Amino acid sequence: MDRGRVVPLALGLVAPLAALGLAAAAPALTSARRVERGRYLVSAIGCGACHTPKTMGPSGPRSDSSRFLAGHPETSVLGSPPALDAGPWVAVSSWDTTAWSGPWGVSYSANLTPDENTGIGSWSEETFVRALRTGRHMGASRPILPPMPWGAFRNFTDEDLGSIYAYLMTVPPVRNRVPEPLPPQLRSAATGSSRAAR
Repeated sequence: MDRGRVVPLALGLVAPLAALGLAAAAPALTSARRVERGRYLVSAIGCGACHTPKTMGPSGPRSDSSRFLAGHPETSVLGSPPALDAGPWVAVSSWDTTAWSGPWGVSYSANLTPDENTGIGSWSEETFVRALRTGRHMGASRPILPPMPWGAFRNFTDEDLGSIYAYLMTVPPVRNRVPEPLPPQLRSAATGSSRAAR
């Protein structure tokens, strides 16, 4: 065979195969970058401040790394939230900031771990993005309640929200069934408040 024909033929076969190999490697690289970007965003926007249960240390509450982003602990027993008089104070939180009470009722920080039954492990990326864009649980049901700043988070790009989702799918899953929110009527009844529910 003529050497002049072999080299172009070999390059003609090798180049597409090499490109195919690079294309196959690219999603893994992109995926790793998305996870790292998501890790950065979750840290920068402080998701753990409300979504990670705390333990009490000598210097006050500290995030419990064994329950990172697991939401309000299902075993936590809270008394009735304090009644707030009319005035500038409209909300209170539990000592570990995983439960909040205000005119909307009582809300509990969600389990953001990829646990299939109690976290967001069964959610698709599309469901996650839709939830933050619409302010609705799973993008379709009950409202996402304060203090979750979904109204600000909906301004993230699709790529950023997808990166947050990609990172959340890599954290250790924690089985923790967070209670359902309490509506304002129940909050008012629990606190003995005579104010009408809003």
